[in-house]
This record gives sequence, structure tokens and C-alpha cells, in this order.
Amino acid sequence: MPRKENAMLIRSEYLKRSIGLVVASITLFTTPVFGQTPSTSTADKAAYEAVLGQLRTMEEQQRVLLEEFERIKQAGGVSQTALTATEKTERYRDGMVIWQTADDDKVPFLLKFNLNTQFRYLNTLSSDDTFTDHLGNVRDVHKRNDFTVNRAMFILNGYVFDKRLQYSYTVWTAAGAASIVVAGNIGWRFNKAITVTGGYNGAPGSRSLVNTFPFFAANERSMADNFFRPGFTQGVWATGEPVKGLNYNAFVGNGLNTLNISAVKIDTNLLTAGSVWWEPLGDYGEPGKSRNMYDDYFSSRKTRIRIGTAFTRSREDRFSNLDLSNPDNTSLYNSDGVLTFMTGAFAPGVTVEEANYRMSAIDGGIKWNGLAVNGQYYFRWLNDFIADGPLPLSSTFDHGFELSASHFVIPRKLNVFGRGSTVFGQFNNSWEYAGGAKWHFLPTERMWLSGELMKYHRVPYSGAFTPYTSGMTGWGPVIQAVLAF
Repeated sequence: MPRKENAMLIRSEYLKRSIGLVVASITLFTTPVFGQTPSTSTADKAAYEAVLGQLRTMEEQQRVLLEEFERIKQAGGVSQTALTATEKTERYRDGMVIWQTADDDKVPFLLKFNLNTQFRYLNTLSSDDTFTDHLGNVRDVHKRNDFTVNRAMFILNGYVFDKRLQYSYTVWTAAGAASIVVAGNIGWRFNKAITVTGGYNGAPGSRSLVNTFPFFAANERSMADNFFRPGFTQGVWATGEPVKGLNYNAFVGNGLNTLNISAVKIDTNLLTAGSVWWEPLGDYGEPGKSRNMYDDYFSSRKTRIRIGTAFTRSREDRFSNLDLSNPDNTSLYNSDGVLTFMTGAFAPGVTVEEANYRMSAIDGGIKWNGLAVNGQYYFRWLNDFIADGPLPLSSTFDHGFELSASHFVIPRKLNVFGRGSTVFGQFNNSWEYAGGAKWHFLPTERMWLSGELMKYHRVPYSGAFTPYTSGMTGWGPVIQAVLAF
């Protein structure tokens, strides 16, 4: 609470207590005085007059104090809300505030706790058992029928020593991938136009990697988005809003996805990525963690628009010894569902050791009165291959899109959605479509239950914490609960 408001609160409390003392004093003195008949002696009359004089003085002081108290209230210095705030502090502020010092403390400190938990049931048993890659090899499809705590993220964040010195500490787990990552970030907020941070983050090559998780239109990132987008790594990035409605995220990091890659295996090439988006009609969402959510949970009557673009470039390495058939680098897939760095991905017995990855994307969205429509188009190039044998081509080009639409049929309660995505690939075309509903059974956008039925054809990507496996063709239901506060 600001120092000025504290002073006003203290002053108002002093005034109220003073008034109380005056009233108590009047009661104390008037009871014995007026409860008996005054003596007719000169001494008694003098004492009586003295007491009356004191009472008149105290009444005048009471009047002055009451006028002063009313003046302060009318000036906005004291309100019932402000007085109540001295007794009760709101702990939930876009996360649970564990501890916060007063603004005038010598060492300012804020510790806040956030949590993302995703519990999911997935069934892909209806899929075909096998698929055939572009070289004619028949490969198995990994089917699933399981419950998983698909993601759990524990985040401690805040500031220390100076409000501009920001920090966060994250424990990220994915049961489906049997993976645990401990990540830390340190940042400095110069002003609204620029904040510089170092640590773990998603390379901002896709809209879904710019502070949107887990507030997607459906249960997960789309098939196309998972195929094209970069991943998570360590690096340095700058974010800000230099002009009202114009936002950016510029990033330099280790590679497309190095969460589980040891430092001794990471090569010396750095990834560069950036995203810029414009919101000409005002913020695309309400302030806070769900700021970039795809749905229009708050059902504003004001139309909001988002237009964005992103670009990523990285020189990727296999990260593994060449005598291993499976690479450590699993961030790149060819459009037929085979890992780019797997032996035999382009030619029998040939292994690609290095490749250039370039990807660009454009996105747009509109929200109005509970309705939200969002889309993104992707372009990806792989070239400049280094391999241990001859390759039949020098580059590949893949492109595709995602599109989703959702509407709150019951405002802030029940949202229905439909979505689809497509990959037009060098070796294979893939597509999916799905429909479902979300139920916000509590009055918040941070908790919901959802169900979705997907139809997919020749999925070009595998991800342990996504519902997708390479080569899948069939139907698949997904049911999940998400808590993200």
C-alpha cells in the first residue's frame, strides 16, 4: 500500500479514536453532573459553571474533529474498502502471493506461486497399426489408451532488491514423457517497452509459444503447430510494448529444443527467433496469465483483433554418436512422420548430421461477445544438409495451417469449439479436424473440464505429451481437466 494512503489511514483512525474519547468523556462527566440538583452555594455554582464550560469546549472539539473526518473522506483519502484493507489483504493476484514487503521497505521483495496442472485421458486405439514412409518402409504406429498427469508446472516468481529485478523458478514435469526439468529465469524490467530475461523459454517462432499455454482453443496445440514450431531451450530474450498495441519478443538461444540435452552435446550454433504482433483495437485479452488466450471467456462487446508474425532460424545438430540409430535431437520430423536425423530418413543407410531449419508464420484472430476465431499459416525450409552419404535432394519445403473457432453458448460457463489443421509436405500431406466443449464450472477462466473428438490422417509428428503419434490415421477422444492459476 502506498505511503500516502498509509498516512491517511493512520490519520483517519486517530480521528475516529479521538471522537470516541470525546464522546466517552462527555458521558462520564454529564452523568454525575446532571443526575443531581446543583447546590445553591456560591462554591457549588462556580464548580457547576466550570464543568459546563468544559463540556461546551469538548463539544466544540468534537464538532471540529467530525468535520475534519468528513473532509478527509470526501477528498478520497479514506474509504471503507481502504479501511478494510488494513485488516484483510487479498492474497490472490494473478497467482498466490506468499510474501510481499511494503513499498517503503529497504529491500522490496515479492514471492508469488503459480501452478499449471493438466490431467488427461487419451485413446488412440482406433488408429491403423502401421504407416508407410516415402521410401516404402513400413513403420509401427504407437497407440495409446491411458490416464496421465500430462503436465504439472510449479512456478515461484516475483522480484527482489528492486522491483525491476525479476525472477522465476519452475519445476516442469510431463508424465507422458517421463521428464522433469528445473528451470530458472532472471530478468530486468527497464520499462514497459523492454524487459530483458535470461533462462529457459520457448523460442517465439509460433503464436502458441508466446505466453499462451495452456489457454488454447482446444485441449492441446494443433497437429500442424506441433510439426512446424520450435521448442524450448535456454537463452536470452527481450519483450515489451514500445507502442500501444504493438508487442514483440526477440530471442537468442541454444537450439530448437534442448530441454533434455546436456551442455556437452549442444553445438556452438545459436538459434534466433522473433515474434511481433499488433492489437489495434485494444488488448486481445484481460490482463494477467490468460492475457493471450484463444477463447473469448470474458465475452466483451468490444471487438478485438490480433495480427502477428514470427520467424525462426537454427543450425541443428543430431546431438548423438553416429553409431546410434535414434538421434537425441527429436525436434525435427519430415512430413512422412520420420525423424529428420534418424538413419534412413532421406536415403537407405544415410544419416543427416546437420541441417538448417528456417520457419516463418503469420497469425490472426478476432474476438467478440464470446465468439473467437484464430488461425495461423506456417512455412518451413530444411536445407544445407551434412550427411554421411549421398542424399537424393538438397532441401525440403513444407507448409500448412491451423484454424479454430469457439463460442460461449453460456457466457463464462460453456464453450463449444471446432478446429482443424493441415500439413502440405515434401513427402506427405496430413490433416485433422476436431470438435468439443469446455465447461468452466467455477467462475474463473483458470479451471475447466473439456472433451474433444479428433479425426486425423497420417500424422507427421510424435510427441509424448501431445495426443499425436507419427502415422496415426483414425479417431481419438481426449478428456481432460486443467487448473492454471
